[in-house]
Amino acid sequence: MDVKFEIIKKDVLGRVGHLKTKHGIIETPMILPVINPNNIVIPPEDMKNIGAEAIITNSYIIYSNQRLRDRAREEGLHRMLNFDRPIMTDSGSFQLSVYGDINVDNMEILQFQNEIGSDICVPLDIPTKPNERYDEAEKDVTITINRLREISNIKHIFKDNIIVAPIQGSTYRDLRRKNAIEASKLDFDLYAIGAIVPLLEEYRYDDIVDVVIASKLNIPLNKPVHLFGAGHPMGFAIFVLMGCDLFDSASYILYAMDKRYLTVNGTYKLSNLRYFQCNCPVCSKYTPEEVRGLENEDIVRLLAIHNLYESFTEIKRIKQSIMDGRLWELVQIRCASHPKLLNGLRRLVKYSNNLERYDVSSKSAFFYGGAESNRRTEVIRYRKKLRNMPIKMTPALITTIPSIEDIKDYKSVYYLKPPFGPYPLELSETYPLNFESPEILDKEMVRTALLNLIVFLNNDKNKGKDVTFEYDKRYRDPLIKKIKKMVDVRLINEI
Repeated sequence: MDVKFEIIKKDVLGRVGHLKTKHGIIETPMILPVINPNNIVIPPEDMKNIGAEAIITNSYIIYSNQRLRDRAREEGLHRMLNFDRPIMTDSGSFQLSVYGDINVDNMEILQFQNEIGSDICVPLDIPTKPNERYDEAEKDVTITINRLREISNIKHIFKDNIIVAPIQGSTYRDLRRKNAIEASKLDFDLYAIGAIVPLLEEYRYDDIVDVVIASKLNIPLNKPVHLFGAGHPMGFAIFVLMGCDLFDSASYILYAMDKRYLTVNGTYKLSNLRYFQCNCPVCSKYTPEEVRGLENEDIVRLLAIHNLYESFTEIKRIKQSIMDGRLWELVQIRCASHPKLLNGLRRLVKYSNNLERYDVSSKSAFFYGGAESNRRTEVIRYRKKLRNMPIKMTPALITTIPSIEDIKDYKSVYYLKPPFGPYPLELSETYPLNFESPEILDKEMVRTALLNLIVFLNNDKNKGKDVTFEYDKRYRDPLIKKIKKMVDVRLINEI
């Protein structure tokens, strides 16, 4: 199939895009609700009204059930599920990871997906559990790559389908890179990062960041990326920022069956809720007490509907954040809601040097949101610029907006404001130097600004130049001692 993935807007590695399939366009990022053909709680046609642009079901479950297999072959997948939009089918890899063996091979299940009319088909890869022995994980990656090569030789047979290239490798970054690089050579339509569900279950978001970044940075940037099993809305924002475009999960129904209520800030047990926290049709009509009084089947259905609304609402927030150039801020807000997510963000900013080259150069605003903001891509990029920025004429370096009288003796003025550090006053209305940061400074932002100042003063174009640096009490930091050796320093504004 001539697959077209059109990127509409970018922010870091996140993007709003259009993925063309034979049953319509999926606007990414998007979550695909999992449909169990043996137990449909919310009919797929109803999901369209909630926000589903596509769904995913398991082709192995259909294939291994004689009744479902015959029906799918006779009616086609879309008619069987009564869903006229794109449908993705998994291959049975999840069952393989749980049971260790399944009664189908790679080409057999892929051909079945093609036969029943799946829009997005997944080969039978080998999912490897976290912290598996390295030699076992490497062996599984080799099998997965060989299966992709097998499919690559006959891709013309599946010309109307999107074929997925899974990326495996357990928690070993080098194996994830290897799988991604080898899969990319085969030019698949869509790439999928697999086997992260055990990490999600253990809230190991820092390890997930390592896995996703190792995979994503070795996949063609013009191809969409699916993150298998990521279904809790609290993680969508950070996953999108890392470049994941599609998600799937049965979380909406699994949590509902366990009487749990999803929010972007975490999960609540229905038994502990006094108030519902959104205005979806369920939360607008019922109170928690009223839902608790219903039959179990109705409780599960209503909670599943809410969980889907919450998930799709978060997807919309993320899309708008990308359009506004504010995805970093949303990620920081979400990651502040749980310590394990904060671990993930702190691991992510360690990759800022890698991410900076992919980030767009102009956005609407930069809002400082805590220590992690000091390692955002915009700050990293500005530090690189300071390495080559010459000082103009006789300069003053100040930390407060001056009056004309204060700067009349200087031909140029630089303003020092955390976290970016020094910049010419005439650039103060340009992005990212038109940023917003708190007046009550924290140590990390002061240190970042002073480190950037040292880079500026110490670059090859500025060494030895006369500069007067006036700073206030908030900037007292051990780095000042080093700066005093470089420039004339005066203390002002005893705050």
